[in-house]
Amino acid sequence: MKDLSLHVLDILQNSTPVGSKDISLTICDSVKQDLMSFEIKDNGWGMDSETLKRVTDPFYTSRTTRKVGLGLPLVKQNAEQTGGAFCIESQKGNGTTTRFSFVMSNIDRPPMGDLAGCFVLTIAQNENIHFVLDYTTDHGKYVFDTNEIKEALDGISLNNPEVMKLLKEMIKTNLKDIQANE
Repeated sequence: MKDLSLHVLDILQNSTPVGSKDISLTICDSVKQDLMSFEIKDNGWGMDSETLKRVTDPFYTSRTTRKVGLGLPLVKQNAEQTGGAFCIESQKGNGTTTRFSFVMSNIDRPPMGDLAGCFVLTIAQNENIHFVLDYTTDHGKYVFDTNEIKEALDGISLNNPEVMKLLKEMIKTNLKDIQANE
């Protein structure tokens, strides 16, 4: 994948159809530590141990519409290629946590891409799920919580095009304020 936001989008999309009520995306973006780390956690159905063992095999997928599943194998490969790491933990009935990190100074680290756009697209498609984005840099922290946004919108849908545009700009502005890396 060309950028990190597409890895995030893929994993968020994996978390939405599995009964999740809450999904969190935590990003630590530290130039001082030379590390960009991601954690995506859901409280969905989770995976049994056999599925968990096979989840990074590109020729394994639980989907019936295709015979390969490249999302997790690609993020694992890209992270490890930069000197970073990848791990996934899951337990049937207790959700899944996916963690991956990239050495920021490594020439093979993909750029961030349109994180705000990917995140807003996911929340707009899944209004019944509570999402939290927690982004920390060496210069500050930004937290975006869909429960707070829904309360402020007072019944206006998150998938309203004007709302989506506003939310995307709000996230971009706040990430810029804390000097998030692209």
